[in-house]
Amino acid sequence: MTNQPTEPSVSAIRDAARPPVADRAAYQTELDRLRVREKAHTREGDAIAAARRRLPMVEVDPQTPLIGADGTVPLIDLFEGRSQLIAYFHMWHTGRPAAQQCEGCTFNTSHVTELAYLHSRDVGYAVLCEGPYEEASRYREFMGYPVPWYSVPPDSVDRLIADRYFGILACYLRAGDQVFETYWTSGRGDEAIAPSYGLLDRTVYGRQEFWEDSPEGWPQRWGSRGGQFRLDGRPSAQWPRIRAGRDDDLGTMPDGWTACSCSLHAGPPAAATESARSTD
Repeated sequence: MTNQPTEPSVSAIRDAARPPVADRAAYQTELDRLRVREKAHTREGDAIAAARRRLPMVEVDPQTPLIGADGTVPLIDLFEGRSQLIAYFHMWHTGRPAAQQCEGCTFNTSHVTELAYLHSRDVGYAVLCEGPYEEASRYREFMGYPVPWYSVPPDSVDRLIADRYFGILACYLRAGDQVFETYWTSGRGDEAIAPSYGLLDRTVYGRQEFWEDSPEGWPQRWGSRGGQFRLDGRPSAQWPRIRAGRDDDLGTMPDGWTACSCSLHAGPPAAATESARSTD
């Protein structure tokens, strides 16, 4: 929630420096030179994917309980009869309002809306959320996420996270009644499910983040610690839902859960501010 521009105005972009102008032939010559590097990058990506397919795998308890719309279900049921499953582990700030939920996980999850191509390869997909299902399912409804959504109860966290953290993307293989983890990644590895960055990388100004190697005068207004996924105090992807009139109320924190008190938040949790919000 840091390194966010205080003014999300586009004027800084419209007044920014621009590339030199060339004729079509000179432009194409430079693009052809770059294309050689792009193709090499693609082939290296293919080689890395080939190595990924040759990794060993680790067994995971197929009966690990998760919470879904119909109550408790075992991990193996998330495959829905398929042989493979991709799971994104969504961070959650229990007891906090929608505006304070994880901006990076919201960014990633908002991109995955069509599963038909995965299903055609016998691959399923699901979001496994860190917090209570009652809160997380309301967030899913507010955001309009169409993919399967489950909560990971505290007793199941260690079986799946295994000394890692929420925010990872993991792949699983089912063999009969057994389940195996075959791959996981996090951080920039999660960009595989969020093509906005890939599209921005093809624009002249890129991601507009401070770390990028850009020419002098190019707009760079964003950090890389979470603020790049937020606008005006909430994850950017929430704003179209707010403008469409969707309700972002996540309800009262369920019994047995403790409100998130991590350093990302200042002030009391949602339960302590409910009366104040109800008068807005």
